[in-house]
Amino acid sequence: MASFGLTLYSFVYIGLLFCGFCLAGDPFANFELDFSYITASPLGVPQQVIAVNGKFPGPTLNVTTNYNVVVNVNNRLDESLLVTWPGIEMRRTSWQDGVLGTNCPIPAKWNWTYQFQVKDQIGSYYYAPSINFQRASGGFGGFIITNRKVISLPFNTPDGDIVITIGDWYTRNHKELRASLDAGKELGMPDGVLINGKGPFQYNSSVPDGIEHETLNVDPGKTYRIRVVNVGISTCLNFRIQSHNLILAETEGHYTSQQNYSSLDIHVGQSYSFLVTMDQNGTSDYYVVASARFVNQSEWNQVTGVAILHYSNSKSRAAGTLPDPPNDSNDNSFAVNQAMSIRMNVTASGARPNPQGSFRYGSINVTDVYVLKSVPPVMINGKKRATFNGISFVNPETPVRLADNYKVKGSYKLDFPNMPLDRPPTMDRSLINATYKAFVEIVLENNDTVVQSFHMDGYSFFVVGMAYGEWTENSRGSYNRWDAIARSTTQVFPGGWTAILVYLDNVGAWNLRAVNLDRWYLGQETYMRIINPEDDGQKTEMPPPGNVLFCGALAHFQKPQRISTSDALRIEGLLKLKSKILVVFVVVIYMMI
Repeated sequence: MASFGLTLYSFVYIGLLFCGFCLAGDPFANFELDFSYITASPLGVPQQVIAVNGKFPGPTLNVTTNYNVVVNVNNRLDESLLVTWPGIEMRRTSWQDGVLGTNCPIPAKWNWTYQFQVKDQIGSYYYAPSINFQRASGGFGGFIITNRKVISLPFNTPDGDIVITIGDWYTRNHKELRASLDAGKELGMPDGVLINGKGPFQYNSSVPDGIEHETLNVDPGKTYRIRVVNVGISTCLNFRIQSHNLILAETEGHYTSQQNYSSLDIHVGQSYSFLVTMDQNGTSDYYVVASARFVNQSEWNQVTGVAILHYSNSKSRAAGTLPDPPNDSNDNSFAVNQAMSIRMNVTASGARPNPQGSFRYGSINVTDVYVLKSVPPVMINGKKRATFNGISFVNPETPVRLADNYKVKGSYKLDFPNMPLDRPPTMDRSLINATYKAFVEIVLENNDTVVQSFHMDGYSFFVVGMAYGEWTENSRGSYNRWDAIARSTTQVFPGGWTAILVYLDNVGAWNLRAVNLDRWYLGQETYMRIINPEDDGQKTEMPPPGNVLFCGALAHFQKPQRISTSDALRIEGLLKLKSKILVVFVVVIYMMI
C-alpha cells in the first residue's frame, strides 16, 4: 500500500510538471537549504560555525516581486532550528515567519518547507536562525527581491550587484555564548568583525598572518549596486569604502532619496543598497571598512572588519591608514541627524507602479499608542532577563495562532501594557491585543546603556521621529509626516527614543523584538496578535499549512517524518488545485496505475 502511494505521488508530481503551463498565477522559486556544522577559521582560530549548503555565510536567495518562494530547510544540526526572514512581510501567513511565537521548531535531523509569496515587495533582506542563539554561529545569508521588468528602477540599471554581510563575531560558538548569558554574564567585547564571513585584511601589524579576507572585484568606470546587511550580534558598524562615495538608493524594501554619504552607520539587522561608481585611479586597491560605533574606540580598535575593493586593472595592494570613521565623539546629534536624513523617494515606484508616497500616512489619525520601554537587564526569579515595559517575554509552548485555531486555552495572555507600568519586572507570556486595520503609533524608549535595534515582523513602518532625551506628547511636533523612510528595523539610541507609525492590515501574530541578539535571547520581545473578527472565509489570513509542525499542547498531533515535508507540501498543493484540466489529468493517471 505504501508503494502504491509513492507511485501515485510520483505520477501526480510528474503530471504537475508537464501540466504547469495550464496553471495561472505567479512563478515559483524553489530552494533547498541544508543547515550543518563545519569548521572554519574566520579570525584565524578554528571554530565550529553553522553553514548553509556547506557555505559560510549561506547562499544569497534571489527572487522577483510576487514570486511564490518555496524553501526546504534541512536541519542537520544537533538541536532544533527555526529560520526567519526579517523584513519579508508574509502577507496573510504568519505561519511562515519562523519565530517561536508562530512556528514550532524544526527538530534536529528533520526538515520543513517554508512557502510564502513576496507580494508587492522589492529590496534587500536576509535570512537567519531565530532560536538557540544560533545566529551567533552563522546560518545567515542574503535574500534579494528584484523589480518586475514592467516597473522601472529610479536609477540607471547598475553594471553589477554585490551582496555584503557584515557583523561582529566571537571565536566562541553560539552554545558557549548562550551558556554565558544563562549564567548571568555579559558577552564582553567581540573578537572581530567579519565581512562576508571573512576576517580583516592585514592593514597593519595588529592583524595576524593567516587570516583570509574578502575581495570585491570590480571594473573601472562601472557602477555597482552594493547591498550591505548587518547580520551581527549587537554592534552597530560604520560602513565605508576608501575614496568612494556611497549613494544611498534603498533600505529594506523602499527606495530612498539619493544622497551621498562618505560613510553610514548600519545597525544590527539593518540593510542598505548603495550605488557606487568605480571612478578612482584603478592602479591600486582600496579598503572596504566596517568598524564598531558607539563604543570606546581605543579599546575596540581591534574590532574592525576590512575587505579589499580590487579594480581589474589594479597593480598594487591597498596601503596606508584606513579611512576615518565619523568624528562625533563630542556630538551625539550627528548619528540622529544622519538617521533622520534618510528619506523616502516619494515619486519613485516601489514594487507597484504607484509612487511610494501615495500612501499619505501623515494625514491618517492615530487610533492606538504604544510606548515600549527598555532598561538594562534585571534579575527576575534569580535569572538575568531583558524586558519591554517590565515584562520579560516567555515563548508559549504552543504557537499563538496555532493555539487559537485549535482552541488551546491559557497558552498566552492578551494583557501587554501599552505604557510602562510602575511595578516589579516579571516573566510572562503577555501579548499586545492589537486591532485589525488600526493606525498605530509606537514609541520606543531606550533607557538601556547600549544602542539597540528594534524590529517588527510582518510590516514596514514609518520612522517619523528620533531624538535623545525623554519622549513627550509635544515630541510629535518634530515628526516627519511627509517622506519618512519606511523600513522594518530601526535604531533606538541609549537615553533616547524613536517613534514609528504603522497600519495594521496584516492579520497574524507578529513579533516585536530587540534585534540585539543578547537582549532578544533574554526576553526583550513580545507579539502583536492581529485578527479580523469578520473574516469567516479566510480571506485575510490563510489556514495553517498542511505541513504544520505541532508542539506544546498539540504535540500529540505530530506524526513522525517519513517523507520530506517539501514532498508533502507539493501533494497538498495538488489536492487543492481547482484547475479542471489538471484534475482530469490526475484521474487519467490514477486509472492507468
